[in-house]
Amino acid sequence: MQQPPETPSEGHADVRVVAASPEVARRVAEVLRRCFAATEQRSYPAGAGGGTRLELVIDTTRAAEPARSWLETSRSPEEDRRRE
Repeated sequence: MQQPPETPSEGHADVRVVAASPEVARRVAEVLRRCFAATEQRSYPAGAGGGTRLELVIDTTRAAEPARSWLETSRSPEEDRRRE
């Protein structure tokens, strides 16, 4: 697996979805966008075997429910100390 050129900024995550069809990849991206602010998705062929690879960047600092509740309860004590 190829590594991204750089680590995303604080509070962001690079997300890659690989699916058998473009429609399935788009549905997964739509669910993520309902929970988080996200960049416009980029779509590519997944490889010689077919399929679609979809990439987008998620902003976890602008999360909607239910992701906001999940993020708050999943933080480690170290992350909480950094926020203070």
